[in-house]
Amino acid sequence: QVQLVESGGGLAQSGRSLSLACAASGIIVSINRMGWYRQAPGKERELVAHVTRSGSTVYVDSVKDRYTISMDNAKNTVYLQMNSLKPEDTAVYYCYAGVNTVGPSGVRYLDIWGQGTLVTVSS
Repeated sequence: QVQLVESGGGLAQSGRSLSLACAASGIIVSINRMGWYRQAPGKERELVAHVTRSGSTVYVDSVKDRYTISMDNAKNTVYLQMNSLKPEDTAVYYCYAGVNTVGPSGVRYLDIWGQGTLVTVSS
């Protein structure tokens, strides 16, 4: 079984910074990619950013030049540095990982989600 444990987040004033971290644990053969989604009240969950094992990154336009995602392959951990925060960044942030693990029939691929961590940005 593979689990994701998120840390970080909390409350920040507009213009300040916060960081998130998410560590994967369990029987992990390899991780294809890790990332962060967010869901604001009354809105659908949206991709914020993801990073592949090779280091390729994708960001939603609204966070480009403000957020930085990175992954430590050795620690199976993804980080999200959030700078110049805006009130519209307020949301529950969910960690995501595409993981190759071992099942009864051998290696299998799983999409794993964290429980979410709240980020609140005050104006």
